[in-house]
Amino acid sequence: MESLWVAKTGLDAQQTRMTVVSNNLANVNTNGFKKGRVIFEDLLYQNLSQAGGATSQNTEQPTGLNLGTGVRVVATEKSFSQGTTVNTGNPFDIMISGRGFFQILLPDGSEAYTRDGSFKIDSEGRLVTASGYEVQPSITVPNGTTSITVSGDGVVQATVTGQVEPVTLGTLQIADVINPAGLQPRGQNLLVESAASGTPQLGNPGLEGRGELVQGSVEGSNVNVVEELVGMIETQRAYEMASKAISTSEQMLQYLNNNL
Repeated sequence: MESLWVAKTGLDAQQTRMTVVSNNLANVNTNGFKKGRVIFEDLLYQNLSQAGGATSQNTEQPTGLNLGTGVRVVATEKSFSQGTTVNTGNPFDIMISGRGFFQILLPDGSEAYTRDGSFKIDSEGRLVTASGYEVQPSITVPNGTTSITVSGDGVVQATVTGQVEPVTLGTLQIADVINPAGLQPRGQNLLVESAASGTPQLGNPGLEGRGELVQGSVEGSNVNVVEELVGMIETQRAYEMASKAISTSEQMLQYLNNNL
């Protein structure tokens, strides 16, 4: 009975959607987190009667007879809309206002990208992520620094004890890609390049469409809790209806068995 299989694919699809909704809600307070959404597509159709087929010598069938075989999840896509602004007052917290990603050097020598600008300094004074991964281009804070200033275009300056003029430590650059949704999430608030994302292009903030930097703030998640709760209810109802279709199909088969 085809309806059993069709309804079963609906259960699988809604379970996947529930996983994505749950992950969005779980990361509602994760810095730089971008919410995901599930994209569905229908499966192949059984073409029992072709539209346009001849019904007589001079007439044709206006519609066909096609039976669907269910649904599947074809992709999960992240939304890269701007998240909420969280003011912290911490000079090492830096937010990107607009497009772009901070470039991070991983321990294996490869590069990853993040919207999480809650940076720290390590034992050598280097600017690093919460996991200790170094920000690129490298910025090293000298010993005796009393204050740090990061301009909107990425210039990092430090006030050092014994020096009158601020010392320029470098420029924080950000990367941009043609298709941010094509970046591959790998956990730890990091994304890596994929064939779908295109090659990240590094440049100064505020140029070529890149966003500007805001010191003393971090970007919160762009998860809307109310929208996710509505999505959760929709998922629950769709799952219940698919389950009901299975139950009804089973009752129809049982009626057939009892009356033949």
